[in-house]
Amino acid sequence: MGMCRMTSTGISHLAAAFKALSHPNRLQIYLEVVDHHRQNRGMPAPDSGCGVTDFISKLNIGAPTVSHHVKALVDAGLIRVEKQGKFLTCYLNDALFQELSEFFQH
Repeated sequence: MGMCRMTSTGISHLAAAFKALSHPNRLQIYLEVVDHHRQNRGMPAPDSGCGVTDFISKLNIGAPTVSHHVKALVDAGLIRVEKQGKFLTCYLNDALFQELSEFFQH
């Protein structure tokens, strides 16, 4: 995927992802989801996902702030969230992760 061949839609899609990842807490949350995904590849849900409560303790920020950052990552298409009972679990969007990987390889 050379930059010249990217569509304006593709560029807008990546720009939204980069904007979401530009905040340190969101970047850290995303990296946690990526790391959890790699460690638990092939595991059935919910084990393949990363719990939102994990971010609250790791980042030492409040639940409303974590929810705000998770929503921004979801809105950018970087992750998806599923509710299991009263818990939210985050899953990596593999397709966008691959696009980002390819972007940085060129």
